[in-house]
Amino acid sequence: MSAARRLAAAVVLAVGAASAYRVGLRDRCLTWGSTAAEADRAMAGDELMPDPDVVATRAVTIDAPPSAVWPWLLQMGSGRGGAYTYDWIENLFGLSMHSADRVLPEFQDVAVGDSFELGPGRPHMRVEVLQPERALAFRFEDGTWVWSFGLYPQDGSTRLVSRNRIATPGASLPARAVSQLLVEPGSLVMERKMLLGIKERAERLAREMRGDRWDSNPRPPGPQPGATTS
Repeated sequence: MSAARRLAAAVVLAVGAASAYRVGLRDRCLTWGSTAAEADRAMAGDELMPDPDVVATRAVTIDAPPSAVWPWLLQMGSGRGGAYTYDWIENLFGLSMHSADRVLPEFQDVAVGDSFELGPGRPHMRVEVLQPERALAFRFEDGTWVWSFGLYPQDGSTRLVSRNRIATPGASLPARAVSQLLVEPGSLVMERKMLLGIKERAERLAREMRGDRWDSNPRPPGPQPGATTS
């Protein structure tokens, strides 16, 4: 078989696999953890990209109030609090992510217009929406990605909803097929880990807050430096 025919066969196979994925699995991949109402609901930040090519809305229930979730979102980013996902995978792509396990006070002062890098040499993400303990949205400077978070109180807990709106201008049919087969499932793996990572951290912080011992730099149990014992 000639090289041209092998390439054509590979393209047909990729497109066929993408079609099967689109019919059977794609909706579940793009809406992991979210309800139909959450996937359909308008969120702050949607207006920043009215006609995306891809929308992923994923969610998790956190047994904590929004006040215990919010600090972890504010400090996200390369060289900041990380992304609470698989750092070793992120860093294969040079993103310099190191997920923090404590609230970092130096990264809590965030305002609309602030810009953070996703990784060295990567497009910066600009804060476009900031409604304390309610909504946070970033737009990437290359115009291809809007990333929004919504916090919805629910009977003492919080529904944390993450929405990615992505544009793929000029992408060919084979490129779109590869994106659907590889990038979308990969994004689920990473974002699921991120949401569960935020859940774990926020629930721990909420327990500390309920015990009146919220400390952004918690110390291990036992005698502390400078303490005396009898």
